[in-house]
Amino acid sequence: VQLQACGGGLVQAGGSLRLSCVASGGTFSPSRYVMAWFRQVPGKEREFVASITRSGSWEYYLDSVKGRFTISRDNVKNTVLLQMNSLKSEDTAVYYCAGGPRLILSAIRNPHAYDDWGQGTQVTVSS
Repeated sequence: VQLQACGGGLVQAGGSLRLSCVASGGTFSPSRYVMAWFRQVPGKEREFVASITRSGSWEYYLDSVKGRFTISRDNVKNTVLLQMNSLKSEDTAVYYCAGGPRLILSAIRNPHAYDDWGQGTQVTVSS
């Protein structure tokens, strides 16, 4: 399974960006994969940002992004999106999409529970 993330960039505080992650590969089945976004800054551990269940019925968010970020998925296009609004300087990080085919919901915020990762896309928010 390959995950290709894009959409990062440089934006001023208060602005918006939309990240996109496209999954491909013969073994990928959207109905089996919980999808998520994590982020990481140098010297820190990878941090959970948002995730969405296989059917798209449930979404989970880091407290500091609730009300500003929205995760969604299109299981026909094998795509997961992260709409980021009202961006803050502390949102600056490399953002990674991740997929978990065997993940249970109690582990949804744990990066070690995800099997497949995209290459990361840089988001920089200037204050």
